[in-house]
This record gives sequence, structure tokens and C-alpha cells, in this order.
Amino acid sequence: MKALTFLARRFVAGDTVDQALKAVRALNADRIKATLDNLGEECQSRAQAQAARDEYLLMLRRIADAGADCNVSLKLTQLGLNIDASLAKDNLLAVLEEAAKHGNFVRIDMEGSPYTQKTLDLFYDVFSKHPNVGIVLQAYLKRSEADVAEAVKRGARVRLCKGAYKEPEDIAFPAKAQVNENYDKLARLLVKAPIPAFATHDDVRIAAAVRAADEAGLAKDAYEIQMLYGLRPRRWRELAAAGHTVRVYMPYGTHWFPYYYRRIRERKENLMFVLRNLFE
Repeated sequence: MKALTFLARRFVAGDTVDQALKAVRALNADRIKATLDNLGEECQSRAQAQAARDEYLLMLRRIADAGADCNVSLKLTQLGLNIDASLAKDNLLAVLEEAAKHGNFVRIDMEGSPYTQKTLDLFYDVFSKHPNVGIVLQAYLKRSEADVAEAVKRGARVRLCKGAYKEPEDIAFPAKAQVNENYDKLARLLVKAPIPAFATHDDVRIAAAVRAADEAGLAKDAYEIQMLYGLRPRRWRELAAAGHTVRVYMPYGTHWFPYYYRRIRERKENLMFVLRNLFE
């Protein structure tokens, strides 16, 4: 528990949205953008899903009031996808409509493989009428090449990450080298989509993504490099100083224990990665 409490202090931007926005403004002062995520997933009731929706509505208003360079990220099970798809859709639409009022953008995080297709189905259901929404795709899933191709075809904004959940080998690449190879392959495809976002702390992957963007003729402000709050802050600033658009994923809230415990329990690589980068 003490180790997880330490991780929470390092990697969570506060208990409340106002505390998180203080951290956002500090990043903005260094020309770094942010995305806020209110911690929570797999809600247990309709009331919890609606409370999560209301927190995101508040978040978007607070971001606008602060004039912060910040969008939001959310998980559909937090809005009720694990209970009822129509509940999640209604809650998502409310968030998207509030974001549109403020000229803001919403990113739907990808969860474990039981929700991959459900998440994509709901994303594409709302995307045609709400272009201020994007999706996350995971390089360790074997299906993701087809999913990236579909997103590029539809003109959707994608954040590409490696993936953090434990998945069976029939659907996910088991070896780190295979995941890295697929990440680079998908990055080369993704430069054809609007404002591709490359979420990685791996310098080799960053270099490959930047090279793909350069070869596609993209300016540095036409794509984003994204990293997690608390990890490699020196690198964020180096990339921003070099003219890259850097966005930091900033979770906040009191539900940090299940967020970190689940990921550490599922994949020991997650903990080892954090430990290697703690003392940068």
C-alpha cells in the first residue's frame, strides 16, 4: 500500500479537477499541452455512471474558465458501457456536446480486449455527428492494423499506444520486440490520419514516429507526442523545446488505487517500467 500511495503522489495530478488544473497550468507555462482523465472504470451502477458524466461536464467548464490548453480523456465503462451501451452513449453524448460548446476535444481511452469492439462501435456511432471525439488504439493487439486502416479511412483522430492490459497470445503479440515492430508499422499508417498522437515513452519509437511524420510532410504541429504525467518530465520539455507538440496525460481523483493496482497486478512490466523511470 505504501508503494502505491507513493505512485499516486507522483503520477496523479490531485484529488479534484481544480487541483489538477494547477498542474495543467504549470505544464502550459512550459508550452506543453495536457489531457485530463478523472480516474475510474467499470462503474457499478447507473448512478455512478451519471456521476462520472457530471464530473466530465464540470471538468470541461473548469478548463474553459481557466483558459487551459487541455482536452479530456475518458473510459466508456466509467460512463456505463459495462452496464448498458445506451447508457454509455447518452452520457458520452452529453460530454461531447459540452465539449463542443467550449471548442474542446474528447478522447475515448481503450480498455481491455472484452471492450475493444464495443468501444469502437460506440465511437463510430457518435463520430459522424461529433467530430470532436477521438479514439485510442493499442499496438500490442493483432487486430489494430485493420483498426488503424479503418480509422484513417474515416478520418478519425487516433492516439496510438502500446497497450497496458494482460491479453492472451491469440489476440496480442507476446514479445516486446513484436509490439515495438507493430507500433512503428502502425505509426507509419497513422500519419495519414488527422493529428495523429503517438503515445510512448520509448525514444526509439518516438524517433520512428517523427521520421514517419517527416516523410509524410507533416509539420511538427500536425501531430502530437504524448506521455504520462510523472514519467520523463525532462523529456517532455526537451521535445517541446525542439518544437514538437507534446501532450501529457494527467489522471486525477481519489480512485487511484484500483487504477494502479489492476495494472501492476495484470502486468509486472508496468511496474518495472515505472520503477526504471522514477528517478530520471
